Parts: sequence; structure tokens; C-alpha cells
Amino acid sequence: MFLKRDPRFVSRLTRDTLALIMAGGRGGRLSSLTDWRTKPAIPFGGKFRLIDFPLSNCINAGIRRIGILTQYKSHSLIQHLHRGWGFLRGEFGEFVELIPAQQRMDKPLWYAGTADAVYQNIDIIKAHEPSYVLILAGDHVYKMDYGAMIARHVEADADVTVGCVQVDLEQAKSFGVMSVEENGRVTALTEKPAEPEHMPGNTNQALVSMGIYVFNREYLFGILREDAENFSSSRDFGRDVLPAAIARHRVHAYSFSDPVTGKQAYWRDVGTVDSFYRANQELIHEEPELDLHDDEWPIWTYQAQLPPAKFIHDQEGKRGIAIDSIISGGNIIAGAEVRRSVLFSQVVVRAGAYIEASVVLPHVSIESQARIKGAIIDEGCTIPAGTVIGEDLEQDKERFHVSPGGVVLVTAEMLGQEVAHVR
Repeated sequence: MFLKRDPRFVSRLTRDTLALIMAGGRGGRLSSLTDWRTKPAIPFGGKFRLIDFPLSNCINAGIRRIGILTQYKSHSLIQHLHRGWGFLRGEFGEFVELIPAQQRMDKPLWYAGTADAVYQNIDIIKAHEPSYVLILAGDHVYKMDYGAMIARHVEADADVTVGCVQVDLEQAKSFGVMSVEENGRVTALTEKPAEPEHMPGNTNQALVSMGIYVFNREYLFGILREDAENFSSSRDFGRDVLPAAIARHRVHAYSFSDPVTGKQAYWRDVGTVDSFYRANQELIHEEPELDLHDDEWPIWTYQAQLPPAKFIHDQEGKRGIAIDSIISGGNIIAGAEVRRSVLFSQVVVRAGAYIEASVVLPHVSIESQARIKGAIIDEGCTIPAGTVIGEDLEQDKERFHVSPGGVVLVTAEMLGQEVAHVR
């Protein structure tokens, strides 16, 4: 096959690709975590933000032309991008370009859906003259070489290629479920079905869309114009554009798998409080599926210049210790105990406090003798001395948000506090 004879083929494809990251959604199922920030700006994994994963995948795959479409409460996202993603060189044709929602059409409307967001910016896409347009979600956690997917798109002579993963049937109810022929051609896409269709030969799992698409440029323009003229459309790729494409054109599936083992690769949609909590907790395992220490596929981000984490006091019952945990820079564990938890930067835990199986976002102060278990503490909170969270969920429900899985989400507003810094 010609790909084997020319190892530079994939790199030429990625250089001729424009990536568009959809970063405008609120993510309402994340409750108060998105009250003041768009979903892709949510901190993850001790030092990153969700947007860092698709951005890092692009950079590592050789895609250096990236547009980020923003809309809902994007200030903290824009601030993060300005601080951490300004290292690309414009004179080399490289960029991370912010594309905010604007009054660009005859009617002054916000983006009506994912497809409309791209349609309203066709002129910007044209100006960059890519051969391929890669559409990405800005709020999933995974490491993926998009070059391999683009190469498969070209090999299959597809009009559009959809990235997909295998999930359990119950989980598939929250996604777009795909029906696929043996050659990879997609025959149907059903959004959030009550009874998902299982994969051929596997009655326990379904093939679902990752919200990642590779389009041929001119084909994308044509099908978006058709969608814009359809007054019954909700202007969404998964609900409208792709089903219309499947009926008439060449839509292929690209199964996201580990290139070494061939098994399902790590991918998480952290769209709920419970899934966000679980994905963070998975990182503290001895050998987590998502290896953040991988030098060959690093996750890039902005990080402030902070001192190392510090553990102080060596008194019986008041030792500063952390076990099976992730502790970020600028943290002080002062005579407190932290177990199986993820602590982001500039967190202070004072004497006698105890934290277990929790996720603590940046700029949090946990005062003496507080006890926290199975919780997410949002940015900027001060947990008063002696406070108990996570031990009596019925009591917690009176003040905080308790997820269906029993995770307690605490924000500064719930504590009657104001947050002075930008989130």
C-alpha cells in the first residue's frame, strides 16, 4: 500500500489539515462546575484543562493550524489559551486562533448548534485553504494521533470519516450509536437511542461517535449549506448533518484503538459530575490507563511559576502526608492527611484536616479539622474549620449538589463565599 512506501504521507496530510475545536458548550450536566466557565476550561488531572487534550493531540500529530470556536462564558478559557498556547509561530503558518461567536450572518444569532458554528465561519476556513477539516470536541480526555485517522479517511476515499469507540450498551444511550458495514462504511447513526444497537459479533457493546470528524473541505461546505437551508434542522452534526450524509454519500468509521495492542484506547467523556470525578480518580491508580508521564505524547498546558508542594509537621496525629494521591505545585499540606485524592495547584490543607477520595480544584483552603470524602471542591472555596462533607449525603443535599453516584460537589457560592480571582 502506498502509505508504507511513503512514510511522510501522513505528515503531509496533517500539514494540509485545519482543526476546529468546538469549545462553546456549557455542559449543563456538570451542574455548578460550569456556572462560571465553559466546559473545555474545566481543570482536570491536577494541572491541565480539558481543552489541553485535543490541543496537545493536534500538536503531537503535526497539526499546527487550529481554530477554537467559543461561545458560552469563555473568559477563563481564552485567558488559559493566551497564557499557554501562544508558542506557535505565525510566520511558519502555525496558529491557535480564537473564533468567538459573532454577528456574522444577516440575523444576529448565536451559534444554533455545532454545524452552525462551523457554517458561520466558512469564510475563515476558506482563507486557510485546507484540503481537510478536522472537527473536534473540546471536552474529552484522550490521547490520539489524528494523522492515522486522516490517512484512513484518504485511503477509504471517504467524504467524511467519524471517529468512534466501543462502549457498553447502557453507556451507549448517552451517545450517537453507529451501524457499520465490514468495510467501515457507516449505514446509520442514531443519537442517544433508548435501545442501542450492538456491534456485529459483540452483543454487549455498541460503536459510538466520539464527536470527531474529518471532512473533505469542499464536501463540508456543500453539506453545511444544505443544512442551513433546511428549516427543520437543529444545526447539529450528530443529529442532522451526518444522518443526511450517510443516506447519500461516503461516510466511514474510524475505530479508535491502541496502535500496539489493537484494543480499545482510553477515551473519556467527562460530561457529568460522576464521570468527571471517576476520570480524575482513575489517574491515581498505580498504572492508570491514561499515562500522563508519557514523554512520547506529552499533554501541554499553561502552568504558573509555583513553588514545589510542601508537607509540614511531624507530630503524632498531625503529620502532613499524602498517600496514593496527586499533589500539584504550590500546595501546602500542614499537619493534614490526604488519601486517594487529586489536589490541584495552590491548595492549603491545615492541621488535623482529612481528605479522602476527593478532587480539589485550584486556590482552595481547607481549614483545620475539616473532613472531606468523595467530593469535588470547586476553585476558590474555603472549607471552614470542622466542616464535614461526604459522610452524610442527606445532610449534604441541604447545602451542596449530590450527584446520582453520591459525589458531593461544593462551590464557593454554595458556601456563601465570593471568589475574587478569575476561574
